[in-house]
Amino acid sequence: MGRGFKEFITKGNLLQLAIAFVMGVAFSAMVGSFVSDLIMPIIGKLVGNVDFANLYVVLSGEVYESAAAAREAGAAAIYYGAFINTVITFLIVGLVMYLLVRAFARLEKPAPEAAPTTKECPYCRSTIAIAASRCPYCTAELETV
Repeated sequence: MGRGFKEFITKGNLLQLAIAFVMGVAFSAMVGSFVSDLIMPIIGKLVGNVDFANLYVVLSGEVYESAAAAREAGAAAIYYGAFINTVITFLIVGLVMYLLVRAFARLEKPAPEAAPTTKECPYCRSTIAIAASRCPYCTAELETV
């Protein structure tokens, strides 16, 4: 079991997966900050000076000065502003991933076409091997390529 685990852990695919995971976490933190610190204040300003992070509804009816104060007090509340931030973050991450995949797809070279291995007999239209000098179906002599 020890040797099998060592082979598994040292394979390139696992290392690539670990690097991709770490990069994904860093990318997610960066996009989260981008949305909450840059995008949402602009959107909030455009819709009338609204701070989305501070939008919540306390289910018990109590009043708190902010969403942070409600969280600290342990109030049962629906923090829909935080959800809006998360949805916008998700949409931006999805858009960036789409654009990256599309860009890499354009860079990929199409696979070369495989050389043909068969040809058609000009007399009986049967499919035969490309190197055949006589058709096995109609026995006609063929030009070799």
